[in-house]
Amino acid sequence: MARVDCDVLVIGGGIVGLSTAYAVARAAPGTRVTVLEKEPGPARHQTGRNSGVIHSGIYYRPGSLKARYAVRGAAEIQKFCAEYDIPHAQTGKLIVATERAELPRLHALVQRGRENGIPVRELGPAQIADYEPHVRGLAAIHVATTGICDYRQVARHLAEMSGARIHYGAQVTCIDRRPDRGVAVRTADGLVVRGKVMVNCAGLHCDEVARLAGDDPGMRIVPFRGEYFELARPDLVRGLVYPVPDPAFPFLGVHLTRGIDGGVHVGPNAVPALAREGYRWGTVRPRELAATLAWPGSWRIARRHWRYGAGELRRSVSARSFAGAVQRLLPEVTAADLVPAPAGVRAQAVLRDGTLVDDFLIREAARTVHVLNAPSPAATASLPIGRAVARRALVALAEG
Repeated sequence: MARVDCDVLVIGGGIVGLSTAYAVARAAPGTRVTVLEKEPGPARHQTGRNSGVIHSGIYYRPGSLKARYAVRGAAEIQKFCAEYDIPHAQTGKLIVATERAELPRLHALVQRGRENGIPVRELGPAQIADYEPHVRGLAAIHVATTGICDYRQVARHLAEMSGARIHYGAQVTCIDRRPDRGVAVRTADGLVVRGKVMVNCAGLHCDEVARLAGDDPGMRIVPFRGEYFELARPDLVRGLVYPVPDPAFPFLGVHLTRGIDGGVHVGPNAVPALAREGYRWGTVRPRELAATLAWPGSWRIARRHWRYGAGELRRSVSARSFAGAVQRLLPEVTAADLVPAPAGVRAQAVLRDGTLVDDFLIREAARTVHVLNAPSPAATASLPIGRAVARRALVALAEG
């Protein structure tokens, strides 16, 4: 049986896991880092299946980890992309109110942006047209620090520069953690890796990995599929256009994003996935679905947000309904303009009482750091998140 020894063992080869490995290497050169990733390459799930937006941090509660890391991370990720010639652009974006009831929430976002140190410009209807001639709204705000990049390439560069030993196709099946001996992990193909400290960055499976380690994470990952379309007439959109988000739900609503490739991505909606990697309605994993349904928080979400959820489901099964959501921002769009594109799945941490965890959630246990909630804007904030997780891992290593 093959065996590998290291100082820091990272489970998960998405952008957060790879950023952690990179941060450990920069903070403590010579530290032996091993990364286990169950897929054949990096960034195959949340990192590689999003719209590529570099978020400014305007949405997030001042003082929260999301706000602090997103504001810092937006500048850092653009600098990182420039330094390593990774495709990116600082495009700015519009957040558009299309109904009078949204105006107070739009003004609240202006205040939140200023509290987070983000430059925000308020626009009237005529000024909206200066930025986006085909977009209609009562008012909008322009956020200049928003951008786009290729996060897959970012992840690959982090992997290369981390100096870590990375094992792909390494699905963790068993974890044996002993305070006096460190952590031993076995994979499905028989590899055994022994580390002094383990970091759990397993994304969609992070709560399962925590339980394998003997820890109660106090939450469950409930997967939500985000369905995307490509706009057949990309000339209708110059940059990034968002609706005013509903503060009662941690999703930003259907938006339009001109990507690095020049195409315009439309979406996502947010519907329950029937598997943790349920990128299609036909992907059903009974064990995972049963675990989601057995978690009390899942039913409490359903009772609390059923009206919102019903609308998302309707848009999932009807391109006409999806187009209707887009038409609020872009009246010229029809269902025929929407070309189906690959979906993503968001790993949403849910507490027992049905609370949707809104901030990044990082917890520590003996010789272990668990990253238990890292949804959007985790890719934007990946460099500061990686440093924060790496600091905790290195403290645990020094104490070990």
